[in-house]
Amino acid sequence: MDANRWAEMFPCMIARTSTTDVISIGVGGTRNGALQLMRAELQVLSPLVPIREVNFLRFCKQHAEGVWAVVDVSIDADRDASNPSNFVTCRRLPSGCVVQDMPNGYSKVTWVEHAEYDETAIHRLFRPLIASGMGFGSKRWVATLQRQCECLAILMSTVPAADHSAITASGRRSMLKLAQRMTDNFCAGVCASTVHKWNKLYAGNVDEDVRVMTRKSIDDPGEPPGVVLSAATSVWLPVSPQKLFDFLRDERLRSEWDILSNGGPMQEMAHIAKGQDHGNCVSLLRASAMNANQSSMLILQETCIDAAGSLVVYAPVDIPAMHVVMNGGDSAYVALLPSGFAIVPDGPTSSAGSGPNHSGSNSGGGGNNNSNGNGNVSMGRGGSLLTVAFQILVNSLPTAKLTVESVETVNNLISCTVQKIKAALHCES
Repeated sequence: MDANRWAEMFPCMIARTSTTDVISIGVGGTRNGALQLMRAELQVLSPLVPIREVNFLRFCKQHAEGVWAVVDVSIDADRDASNPSNFVTCRRLPSGCVVQDMPNGYSKVTWVEHAEYDETAIHRLFRPLIASGMGFGSKRWVATLQRQCECLAILMSTVPAADHSAITASGRRSMLKLAQRMTDNFCAGVCASTVHKWNKLYAGNVDEDVRVMTRKSIDDPGEPPGVVLSAATSVWLPVSPQKLFDFLRDERLRSEWDILSNGGPMQEMAHIAKGQDHGNCVSLLRASAMNANQSSMLILQETCIDAAGSLVVYAPVDIPAMHVVMNGGDSAYVALLPSGFAIVPDGPTSSAGSGPNHSGSNSGGGGNNNSNGNGNVSMGRGGSLLTVAFQILVNSLPTAKLTVESVETVNNLISCTVQKIKAALHCES
């Protein structure tokens, strides 16, 4: 019911949300009977899948002792019949979750998503995934919720973990806060949400499936000032999502695709676990200096994986600034521009599908058929859909004009990276 905390719990799914009106606050000092009008931008991390802008009512009801339901339904207040371009491409039909207290202190969550959407707006590559419910459906909400709850349990634990014993508790918090901002900004750059004022470029020198956008960064201590260029594309690879994720997050293999690696392996300087799976973590990597005149560079990286997909996000960071952060200092003044990868299976992982224009699926608390006996994730039987995105500073003057060369450089960077990944995994087309 708290828009800010809802967005924090599902950072890769919710680009932006707000409560526009509180119609009822609930009775007896509780949320029982609370009704509010909300807006949200929901996303799948690919430039080939449009953001879903939804305007909906959210109702909270206590069903029984320890059992609560939170349900949404779209309202079409924004639909303007006189303006066809304002047609709503997605409606949220009754959707939401039932949360039940369990005797062991856990919660049992049953989730239902029911949406009506315009399939023609989605690129053919992603249609099977979206129709299966793995894009915006209940499987993805539940998978994200499980991963985030596991992360919170680890961060709130009083038992010291061996992997970050060199970093103080306040240093851990600062590093995680910085990593969260980095990942949020990465997502905002992939999907062109209204978090930043992006301008889409229509340039003849850019590959057809690469989306290039630009914006000006002014007076933001968390970013270098100037003209920022974002480029993103999605490609299909005949490699399993798990194999692709393991390859991209491995600092020892980074030189096979990353020009920032100086052609050699990187070393992990710090590691903060965010889940039981080793792939859920924040780490600090150091690139080897090629010669005495070159300073070694630090890269902040966050990786996460769950039953719906995985993410590898990174950004070069200033060494003195990271020393401040690791000692518990304020991370808001560390300037960074993120790049990275989002990986999803190329279609449904089970037979649970739905009609071409409706995505309806539900998943109970323990009913996750995407995990094997070890609790590890098996995300797909076939190939992967890989989204590659870069944000780079092309000019340190916000007033500078964008040049054709800058656009070509970022386009070449993205296509070169894709080719290097294909070559390393022996899947050149």
